[in-house]
Amino acid sequence: MKYIACIEYDGSAYYGWQRLAEGPSVQQTVEEAISKVANHSVEVICAGRTDSGVHAYGQVIHFESDEKRTLDAWQMGTNRYLPSDISILWVQVASDVEFSARFSARYRRYRYVIHNRKARSAILATKVTWIFEPLNEKDMHTAAQCLVGEQDFSSFRASACQAGHARRNLHSIEVSRDKDFIYVDIVANAFLHHMVRNIVGSLLQVGVGKWPIAKMAEILLLRDRTKAGMTAAAQGLYFVHVGYPESLGLPSDYQLPQY
Repeated sequence: MKYIACIEYDGSAYYGWQRLAEGPSVQQTVEEAISKVANHSVEVICAGRTDSGVHAYGQVIHFESDEKRTLDAWQMGTNRYLPSDISILWVQVASDVEFSARFSARYRRYRYVIHNRKARSAILATKVTWIFEPLNEKDMHTAAQCLVGEQDFSSFRASACQAGHARRNLHSIEVSRDKDFIYVDIVANAFLHHMVRNIVGSLLQVGVGKWPIAKMAEILLLRDRTKAGMTAAAQGLYFVHVGYPESLGLPSDYQLPQY
């Protein structure tokens, strides 16, 4: 039997999603918890890997088991063995045996949260990225629109990225402000390693007035990572939602981090 589950996690204490030898990962922690409920070793496949320190409101996974458990047992039983910073939100049986959390996804949605005020927060240090210089979110939004569509995002791709090519279809990107918080919402069919953080790092240069709006389009066309801005910090990045075909009957609502 194949199961689909949605996971929420605070990534502060983990070396990212993927299982690694040098430190704790979300994948390893989730697999160990589900395996205890299943009474056998379980491997989970995720919709999109997240980096160290990155959080998730709606990470989707799938796993397989022939053990007979109710959906509540899978959810509540797994949560019993998970630490307080990881939680299974729901579990469903896959209606399509060919379902893949990764390959069946039509799009992924991320939100990047910037705390834009003179004083740093003593409470939100691991939840948002703090920028003390005043940011022009309207210029950032305008500059970002050149990224929409199917493009080669080599300029915003980490040097260690293992993807076979750099072309991605970016569906939308919006930059907005609510008081001291700036939100960068980005939706694409898939993302390259550090793609969101590299885009945000470049938009910050526009926001503080160091780059003109038109420079984002120039950087995109150069396809040269060295010409783009720095990689923005992991703190403040959230994997929000994964979109799948409606025929699968998966929950389509999602929550956005709001401060």
